[in-house]
Amino acid sequence: MTPSQMSLLFGASLAAGAVNSVAGGGSFLTFPALVFTGVPSIAANATSTMAVWPGSLASIGAYREDIRRERRQLQGLLAVSLAGGLAGAFVLLRTPQHTFDRLLPWLLLAATLIFALGGTASTWLRAHAVRSGGAKPVAILAWLIQFAIATYGGYFGAGIGILMLALLSFAGMTDIHAMNGIKTVLGAALNGMALLAFVWAHLIVWPQALLMMVGAIIGGYGGARLARRSSPRTIRALVIGIGASMTAYFFLRAP
Repeated sequence: MTPSQMSLLFGASLAAGAVNSVAGGGSFLTFPALVFTGVPSIAANATSTMAVWPGSLASIGAYREDIRRERRQLQGLLAVSLAGGLAGAFVLLRTPQHTFDRLLPWLLLAATLIFALGGTASTWLRAHAVRSGGAKPVAILAWLIQFAIATYGGYFGAGIGILMLALLSFAGMTDIHAMNGIKTVLGAALNGMALLAFVWAHLIVWPQALLMMVGAIIGGYGGARLARRSSPRTIRALVIGIGASMTAYFFLRAP
């Protein structure tokens, strides 16, 4: 890595750690930064996951009391998240590089739309659950949906937090702190399983990953204080703008 590449990667991970603690969407920063510095897209996807994963683990402790209140909801969802994360990772490992490069702009477009519309969808689902008397979908249906989300998460991952919040809202949860806690646990679990597969396949570019892990941890703890001076809506709009810009860029450079 050149000094300029190191600066770009560290800066992207620092900002991603702060953004993840406020609005989510940090992978819109880490993944393109890795690609811009010459890392192939599949390896960049795996390395980006590794870069931001420690921040997810660190966040779990802050939600431990909220998670404990909803632990009955967590057990089944956790099991399917582990299975889905591993399944998605193995699908990625079997995807040829040129195929992933062709899919990449569409994945970024889908992730950007999920991130942009997810808040509205989550609000609608929560209101719908309240209007219907709080009736919960059958547990197995929730597990199947979470398995699909986790599989997508293991394969690419951007936007899964919004998807999981929407699912939890539809399942009848209304405590946003508990929902965020469970979302954090499920995300850390499915990404952890995906990372096992990525490490086994020697897919992670470790010098870049270690540098970015440091940046993401610092960003998550220190940078978040600066980020919180802006409203979450402002941070969210910034992430959507970055996602849209990266989507356009990768469509233009698609093979």
